[in-house]
Amino acid sequence: MTENGTRRQISKSNTYYGLLGLHPSASVIDIRRAYWELSKQYHPDTTELPGAIATAKFQQINEAYATLSSPERRLSYDTKIGYSRFGVIQPPTDLNHPVRKPYDYSKSMYLDASDRPLSAGEIFVLFVLGLTLLGCILVAIAVAAIRGDSTIPTQITQISQLLTTEQSIFTLNLIRN
Repeated sequence: MTENGTRRQISKSNTYYGLLGLHPSASVIDIRRAYWELSKQYHPDTTELPGAIATAKFQQINEAYATLSSPERRLSYDTKIGYSRFGVIQPPTDLNHPVRKPYDYSKSMYLDASDRPLSAGEIFVLFVLGLTLLGCILVAIAVAAIRGDSTIPTQITQISQLLTTEQSIFTLNLIRN
């Protein structure tokens, strides 16, 4: 803004966005990509331009990137040039290319995403789920015992008798062989 309160018109070429060849609504990725391309082009060691011109241009690009890559500095700079990101419609993405490419499983070491060994974290989670299931069963038995339900303890004794019978049969089979 000028002294009399009117908004000063800043041309696009005078801004950091214009220096990097971007629109003010550019994403952080676009800013980084433009910076890398221009820094390769104007770096004093790699350009055909005279050293003084290349150094000056490279310093301008570095200053623009330093300002636009920091969220706080960018917001301050946008306010300074009179640009507001709030309520601005973002430019559409390139409609000829999909925004996100689906994952190509043919390049994976495994043929199917489900056909792979379990990681240590997944094994731990399965262990915790098993303990939780066992704990729930024990709590259900304890609640039934506290309420006085006589069918569960008799079923437990029948199961234990069956297990001891099967264990004795297994032991006899081992002795015979």
